[in-house]
Amino acid sequence: ALRQSAHAIQYLKNRGITGVTAQRFHLGYAPSGWHHVLDQFGKSTVQNKALLDTGLIIKKTDGGYYDRFRDRIIFPIHDYRGRIIGFGGRVIDQGEPKYLNSPETSLFQKGHELYGLYQALQANRHLERVLIVEGYMDVIAMAQYGIRNVVATLGTSTTKTHILRLIRYTNDIVFCFDGDAAG
Repeated sequence: ALRQSAHAIQYLKNRGITGVTAQRFHLGYAPSGWHHVLDQFGKSTVQNKALLDTGLIIKKTDGGYYDRFRDRIIFPIHDYRGRIIGFGGRVIDQGEPKYLNSPETSLFQKGHELYGLYQALQANRHLERVLIVEGYMDVIAMAQYGIRNVVATLGTSTTKTHILRLIRYTNDIVFCFDGDAAG
């Protein structure tokens, strides 16, 4: 849906992200409606359960469902093998939360995964050094400018599991967090 949204494309252009980079990271767009995922993929009880289990929809108290991600740039989160295990979404205009991740599932645990690790491994036969940054856009912007050994934590502090995963590839880990309170 990214190609159909001039608003989303303009947001990425304003952030300096090219179409090639958006394609490399498989960026997408979730429209502003409440039932786009349901209308496309929720044709049966079994499909609805799968969507609910993966966190793409949320169950309402009255028993219905609605899409988790609405009017957001979508960042597929890959595991180190390249399998999509979750999603992150960034609101385009104003709104809270600014960033929203898939909920914790048996496949996706924020404290275990690093955004961009798969892409860093694809770009580098051997990782001499890994830079850890705060967010999706940091990874994407650095990759666009040729720095392709960058990963990000997923809205959580760096964990022991993150470090153990990275030292499989390198002993040189550099933290590049923002200078604000969150960093």
